[in-house]
Amino acid sequence: MALLAMATATAFSPLATDRHKWKSRTARRSSSIVAMVAVKNDEDEPCIVDPLLPSERKRSPSDLGTLFRRFSKVAAPYWSSDDKSQARIRLVGVFALTLATTGISVGFNFLGRDFYNSLASKDQEQFTRQLLYYLGAFIAGIPVFVFRDYSRDTLSLRWRAWMTKYYLERYFENRSFYNIQSQSLVDNPDQRVVDDLNSFTATALGFSLALFNATIDLISFSGILYSIYPPLFGVLVVYSIGGTAISVALGKGLVDLNFMQEKREADFRYGLVRVRENTESIAFYQGETNEIQLLLERFRQTFDNYSQLLLASRNLQFFQSGYRYVIQVLPAAVVAPLYFTGKIDFGVINQSFSAFNHILGDFSLIIYQFQSLSSFSAVIDRLGEFSDILDAQVATEDLIGIKIFDYVEKDAKPLLLEVEELTLQTPQYTLVLIENLTFSISQGQNLLVMGASGSGKTSLLRAIAGLWKCGSGSIKRYFTGNSSKSNGSILLERTIEDILFLPQKPYMVLGTLKQQLLYPTWNVEEKEELDDGLLSQSSTRPKPRNAEPADDQLAEVLRQVKLGQLLTRCNGLDSFADWSSVLSLGEQQRLAFARMLLSKPRLALLDEATSALDEETEAHLYGVLKTSGISVISVGHRSTLRRFHTHLLRLDNKNDANSWSLENLEQCEQQTLGTN
Repeated sequence: MALLAMATATAFSPLATDRHKWKSRTARRSSSIVAMVAVKNDEDEPCIVDPLLPSERKRSPSDLGTLFRRFSKVAAPYWSSDDKSQARIRLVGVFALTLATTGISVGFNFLGRDFYNSLASKDQEQFTRQLLYYLGAFIAGIPVFVFRDYSRDTLSLRWRAWMTKYYLERYFENRSFYNIQSQSLVDNPDQRVVDDLNSFTATALGFSLALFNATIDLISFSGILYSIYPPLFGVLVVYSIGGTAISVALGKGLVDLNFMQEKREADFRYGLVRVRENTESIAFYQGETNEIQLLLERFRQTFDNYSQLLLASRNLQFFQSGYRYVIQVLPAAVVAPLYFTGKIDFGVINQSFSAFNHILGDFSLIIYQFQSLSSFSAVIDRLGEFSDILDAQVATEDLIGIKIFDYVEKDAKPLLLEVEELTLQTPQYTLVLIENLTFSISQGQNLLVMGASGSGKTSLLRAIAGLWKCGSGSIKRYFTGNSSKSNGSILLERTIEDILFLPQKPYMVLGTLKQQLLYPTWNVEEKEELDDGLLSQSSTRPKPRNAEPADDQLAEVLRQVKLGQLLTRCNGLDSFADWSSVLSLGEQQRLAFARMLLSKPRLALLDEATSALDEETEAHLYGVLKTSGISVISVGHRSTLRRFHTHLLRLDNKNDANSWSLENLEQCEQQTLGTN
């Protein structure tokens, strides 16, 4: 693998410019500024801004050192992972089979010499014998070539499976997927996980074997060629070195063009996915013409970049084609005088041609595979960049401004949440939404958050949930825990359902109606593993406090939220459907309430979670919540919500005041009753 990295990097070292680096800058106010990775500056104020989206910045080609570092960073983890024994055994097997194929090729070289000698001497008996040898060698050798390719491809698939799980776990760790998307840190992470990982494993393994095979070939056939005619070996070396230099010069723009082509194709595909996911909204807006224009614009960028790629490939192809055709006559032209003077047999000409082609193929690996290497270099860059971003998310997790403290107790305490001196900013650090907010929530209390649009209501819920940490202050969350033993000590592990967030538009998972209800508290049942545990999830998650509910409990909860008709309409709990399309927004919101009732969190964060419901249904659902004992923090605009809450937090950012007020609704109600 290291040989491959050096070959790839060396091939493209003339293309290098200064390495692209992520840099910290002092925050400056600008409506177009988008944050990158937040770290603390000297004044203890986290702020990093950049005038362009990181994913849209003009890319500079990576230099040799960056390519090598990124290749090693992407390739190395698998070979020292928990699957390393299987990986190394399979790799040794593939290399052994590759070595065997080289031996078979050397044998065919000598068989070919004797075969053509018998043909030139018109020796029928010898010709028949050599023909039988040829057939026997074919029968014995073909399975070796087939099993080599099969072993290589199965190892590549196993490597891809491990890397897919590895990158997915890193992508979801510490909610990196949310930060990457919300801050546009990198383009099309889905393509990097699906396409780039597949291309990387297959190409890395293929090129590694090609380099190994080329090395063995070079050792095996150099002696043969040198023994036939030493000047021919010198001609070969000069020819291959000159061809490599010319190929690198002609194809110097391919790496960057391949990188951008991957991005353009992914952007175009993402545009089509968005149309599929928003078909109804587009149809209501009658926005078909606009969508076609936007999609064609994305495709035009793909078309323009690919046109440049074809042009660069065409120029390279002119040279490669001539390079290949010349070698068909070059060996014969060099050794023909020896044959004419009777110093060598006719079969030696064929042998020299075969050996020349083998060695030239070894020396000219970069020339023949230049376009593939340029594509592979782009894949290395994309995966290396993605890996760097994921590492940055972990590295800066503890450096963000707002501190979140989770306290786990064996027995439930009345206190659920404490917010102290919270100042909340947008991720761009261009706007302060809330200043010095302090409040607490205990069991039995319900907080309603109201205010004008843009005042920071939903942002406050994001901060409590741990999604936004831009600002200062602290948030203390109190959980109950499950007891577990580790090295003789009793540990407390928080339960997943202590805090549950209900967005205005609920997330509908891909699965059955039953899976919709169980999400996210209970995992989907794992199927029998056919991959030796290679794809089993290794990351830990908080455990549910309660056992998975039975089907009759699920049906009862559906009836509680007035969705009992779904059981008949959708043919039971095990029915599959595109639930985000089948269910109206109001039904989706009621389904989210059903999830909450099953999960039974101590605290629920509701972001306009009843906005699509009529007031009667809204009152019914809040009544069910009150009976269940779940405390809530609700964001809403309707005045009818006041009677379901004990406290009101009003946010006001008029005239950049960022003021807030906290009101006890129960006391207000008592005062109103006393006045009446």
